[in-house]
Amino acid sequence: MKIKALAIILGLSLAITLGACKKKEETPPPPVPKGIEPTQSPHSVVMPKGEIKVVVPDNVKGKWSSVKLSIKNKETNKEEQVTVKLHSEYQIPGTKLKIKVGDFLPDFKMDGLTITSASTEPKNPAVNVTIYENNKKVFKGWLYSKFPDIHPFQHEKFSITLIEGIKAG
Repeated sequence: MKIKALAIILGLSLAITLGACKKKEETPPPPVPKGIEPTQSPHSVVMPKGEIKVVVPDNVKGKWSSVKLSIKNKETNKEEQVTVKLHSEYQIPGTKLKIKVGDFLPDFKMDGLTITSASTEPKNPAVNVTIYENNKKVFKGWLYSKFPDIHPFQHEKFSITLIEGIKAG
């Protein structure tokens, strides 16, 4: 009986030892759908790789000369509206903030790596700006008049938003 009990104990010990030392099999990653790179989630938005290009259509070029911007001091709640010519700079008086105004698109549209205007009508007006504080770039992006909360300029004291584009002539 002792030999039988000893054999059972040894058998169980051997089974437990072999089971504990067994290498765990790694489960392979799920298959990746075509068109999505392995580093991307299949549920996320896939951004194409490369440099974004801004194309101002010929029928838009020259039709717009400036933009009207709202500059609001968050501390005093004072708002000032300024008109700035396209492809020029505007120093906000009494501050170290400078706005460099670039292209204006009356109907902003992004398709892959190309940003353009879908029409000449101000359906989705946007202006490309670079904002400097103490000559250091603090913001580069688009301001949208109909969607001012999309990618806004973030600053502790000032908000800058696009009001509208000003037609040439």
